[in-house]
Amino acid sequence: MGTTKKPDQIVFNKEDQRYDAALKPYATGVGAPKITATDTVAWKNKNIHKVNHQINTKYVELKAAYDEMMEQFEYNNLIYGARFNFEPVVGETYHLYRDKKEEPFLSVIAPHECNFDYVGSFRLNAEQMWEKINLVQENKKTR
Repeated sequence: MGTTKKPDQIVFNKEDQRYDAALKPYATGVGAPKITATDTVAWKNKNIHKVNHQINTKYVELKAAYDEMMEQFEYNNLIYGARFNFEPVVGETYHLYRDKKEEPFLSVIAPHECNFDYVGSFRLNAEQMWEKINLVQENKKTR
């Protein structure tokens, strides 16, 4: 007759033609403990929420930094494109206005000293970049 089928509790490898229960990475005996899959769904969901929150927070920070940088870029373009007849000094405060033709011009005259169309106050930093300043806060610092 042909080959006989071994009982289920016998671990016989047909390819090698040998018993290899001791070589298996899992329990093969009838008395072995039950193998149960670990429930990782709760762990995954909790950590997915944490990671998504962390990535979203980083995205919001980067977007805010980008928006601030773009605002500074636009102000610098506006000021460097404005009309002025002097060489600005690093660290000094200057005021940007619009004339009757809506053309921007830079001045040393403060807004409370004139009736020009006021756009904003700026300070030239050491990197030759213009920083927008709040004139009210600046007045409090100098007092």
